[in-house]
Amino acid sequence: MLRLNLTQEAQWLDLGHGVEILAAPMTTALMMAARKEAQGLIPDPAGADPSDAAPDTDGIALALAKAVARVSIRDWKGVGDANGFPVPVSAEGVDALLDIWPIFEAFQTRYVARAMILEAEKNASPPLPSGNSAGAATTAKPARKTARTARRG
Repeated sequence: MLRLNLTQEAQWLDLGHGVEILAAPMTTALMMAARKEAQGLIPDPAGADPSDAAPDTDGIALALAKAVARVSIRDWKGVGDANGFPVPVSAEGVDALLDIWPIFEAFQTRYVARAMILEAEKNASPPLPSGNSAGAATTAKPARKTARTARRG
């Protein structure tokens, strides 16, 4: 069953290390805006020279993740300048925040991946009514005798 989240309100998300972000829900419109924002940073495969090496998939993933963060983050807590004074959300600040590996990983797993769970849900089978073996046929023959207890020592 597909579970719809009908709230369009931004929610606070803890990224660890004292950093929290207020992020808009991941919607189709948000993802399209992120793609558009990342367009200049991601090379167009149609214009690529076939003799070139394989595309930089890590670079593309990073550019898209930063674009998603720039369009989704509305506010934050625990982010400051070099002197420790809080700074407002800005495109440069979001990029700098995601350049910190543990924050990038937390953003990817707690925000982006959470939105992608839908992909996993549609491929899953529903649970069987009587447990995990209810629909399976028995393949092993019953044991002839009870096994003896192992020796100690």
